[in-house]
Amino acid sequence: MKLLHIYAGNLFGGIETLLVTLAKEQSLCMQMQHHFALCFEGRLANELRSLDASVYQLGQVRISHPWTVWRARLELQRLLRQERFDVVICHSCWPQAIFGSVVRVNHLPLVFWCHDVPSGRHPLERWAKLVSPDLVIANSRYTQVAVPKLYQSYSETLYLPVACPNGNDTSIRHTVRGQLNTSNDVTVVIQASRLERWKGQNVLLSALAQLRHIPGWICWIAGGVQRPDEAEYLQELKVQAQQLGIAERVLFLGQRADVPYLLAAADIHCQPNTGAEPFGIAFLEALYAGLPVVTTAIGGAVEIINDSCGRLVAPNDINALSDVLGFLISHPSERATLAAGGKPRAEYLCNPAKQLTRLYNLLSKVVESIPSPIYEPELITGSNAKK
Repeated sequence: MKLLHIYAGNLFGGIETLLVTLAKEQSLCMQMQHHFALCFEGRLANELRSLDASVYQLGQVRISHPWTVWRARLELQRLLRQERFDVVICHSCWPQAIFGSVVRVNHLPLVFWCHDVPSGRHPLERWAKLVSPDLVIANSRYTQVAVPKLYQSYSETLYLPVACPNGNDTSIRHTVRGQLNTSNDVTVVIQASRLERWKGQNVLLSALAQLRHIPGWICWIAGGVQRPDEAEYLQELKVQAQQLGIAERVLFLGQRADVPYLLAAADIHCQPNTGAEPFGIAFLEALYAGLPVVTTAIGGAVEIINDSCGRLVAPNDINALSDVLGFLISHPSERATLAAGGKPRAEYLCNPAKQLTRLYNLLSKVVESIPSPIYEPELITGSNAKK
């Protein structure tokens, strides 16, 4: 089965992590051949190419510049005629709105992978509604409940495949801590996520400020600036840490490509979301790394974290969050107990081999239910024109 994944490619977060995982773990389900069509160059394109994945550039698109949309659609039309894919997957409303109609014109099975919780009211969502997919894949049950606000199409929940990173050994822990001037006997609380307000970095700082009297902890906040509002938020966080009197115990690490190593060197993962996480790859990565996860009891986190591997607190409850963090910082044995439950929980939910096989089965049903497109020879260019 030859798949084409369509996405923008100008940022890097959970969707991009999924696409890289699909390329990296292709050998786990050889029945699927993953190809990727992007509109922008950047980290995603570079990482996919480093894995020898097939990456096609459709051209930069600005919705405010209609001619860029037209050019990119023409490029996708050419690509679909040339490569003859079995199914096309649009990741999020942006590519669905721009490219869904092109896929439909070519009579190919169209799948919409829903990574965010739709409201059905956003202009981009209303545009995406114009082309209904044959299947909607939701990244959590929480997301799937909201799918009818966007589509009445058949939907399935598929937890994202998340691979266990290599290298949770002691040497990596010592090396990373040495690079960050962090003593080996200090308890590290880490948050590794996008710098978005609803991710709750400011809540974490407020909770840690109540633990100033507890010695021996430090906080690492990893996340780079990709947009102007993120730069503004980062500056606010630095000012907040100063005002709370914990600036010397908080390290802002910026954009990092070595998050698995940071997790391996930390002790507690905390992401106190103030808004619902549709899924939460960061939680799975932390569980694989053997970290107890502390987060809020909303959204996809409720489907991932239980008492075997972490703790859930109410949103914006700074006192409760502070109490949980203080207890875990002061009780290494409790951290060890939760850490032991992390990897089994992650494997149960997101084992790549299991999830990729399920993805293949879902897509197979869609492909089998739709007649193969008839390609018109005069519209085929390049090497395929001779066949």
